[in-house]
Amino acid sequence: MKVSDLVGQKVMIAVSGGLDSCTITHWLKEKGIEVVAYTADLGQPDEADIDDVRQRMLACGASEMLVGDLKDAVSAAGVQLIQSQARYEGGYWNTTGIARHVVVADMIPLMSERGISILAHGATGRGNDQVRFQLATQMLAPNFSVYAPWRDDEFLKVFGGRKEMIDYCQTYGLPITATHDKPYSTDANLLGLTHEAGELEALSTPSNRINPGMGVFPIDAPNKAELFTVEFHEGKPVSINGKRVQDHKAITTSNEVGGRHGIGIGLHAVENRFVGIKSRGIYEAPGLELLGVCYEYLLQLILDRRARRIFDPISNYIAEQIYQGYWFDTATQACWKYVEHINKIATGEITVSLYKGQVSFHAANNVKYSLYSEDTASMEDIGDFDHRDSEGFLGVLGVSARALNQSGQTGQ
Repeated sequence: MKVSDLVGQKVMIAVSGGLDSCTITHWLKEKGIEVVAYTADLGQPDEADIDDVRQRMLACGASEMLVGDLKDAVSAAGVQLIQSQARYEGGYWNTTGIARHVVVADMIPLMSERGISILAHGATGRGNDQVRFQLATQMLAPNFSVYAPWRDDEFLKVFGGRKEMIDYCQTYGLPITATHDKPYSTDANLLGLTHEAGELEALSTPSNRINPGMGVFPIDAPNKAELFTVEFHEGKPVSINGKRVQDHKAITTSNEVGGRHGIGIGLHAVENRFVGIKSRGIYEAPGLELLGVCYEYLLQLILDRRARRIFDPISNYIAEQIYQGYWFDTATQACWKYVEHINKIATGEITVSLYKGQVSFHAANNVKYSLYSEDTASMEDIGDFDHRDSEGFLGVLGVSARALNQSGQTGQ
């Protein structure tokens, strides 16, 4: 879709209030397109007052500015990340990926109410967000179109990157906060921060180049450990250090506690983007990392070998699906049914010790469906496990071991 296709029409654009948002909104208005701007209040740690975004976008030419209060929605999605252990390629908690799905789901009905069928966004042509916006929109509203200026030749003739956008905004007196010397870009919501681009593209730039926004680096954390106790009920964190919590409070409290101990701060990952290139990100997700580790300790107690063998690949698959923009598709939802089944038995209390970026197991209590027994696990002569029972078990295993040798299939 080209900008020429939009002339005389109305579009709704997802904005953050940053450089791209201001530039694109004003540029579209100048082209004769009515722009309704939408931003989500996702509890962004780097946005002190979400109303500032409203004022910036109206000043940049938006005819209307909508703000969706999605703090509870993105918190609930964050709990789902924890339940499914959905870390992409083992390191990234999908904080931006899941938020894009939450945002699009809120935008679609607002667009329908206003007779708008074109969703615009400022995601670049080499990133993952363009895929997430496109797929989420067309899964939820297949008759809607998606406009991405970074894939439009007319836009690219004017804007090669940040420098040209900053120059453009300064020329028109638009209220941007970006400067030519900003070392990297940041995407933020209450689940975490994603730092990328700029100086961070060079592997010679250490991960501590970022200025943490959700805590401190482990080296700067207190020299005294702190205990943290979370109670899960059917997969949901319902109590932290003895105080009852809902999803949003669970995330924000864990962010605060984990952040001050350097948990999940400055996580470095070089990952495979959906478009086929590798990218580097430095991440902050103290609450998800803290609660995620606690939940993993709970899973270790309740999943047997066969359940674990199914859970782990499903976890990896869900993480990949979210990362690539497929949260709403059939495959993801089918996998989620398995996670929901596991949630039903994920009840118990986990206590960990936090110290300079480390989350160490301290205790587990009231784990209703625990398969672990101190008696059967003991090397002492207690409980109902009889060591002699292993004789017959190992005899059966030996049958196949000898058959491998006799058939010439063993190697040294």
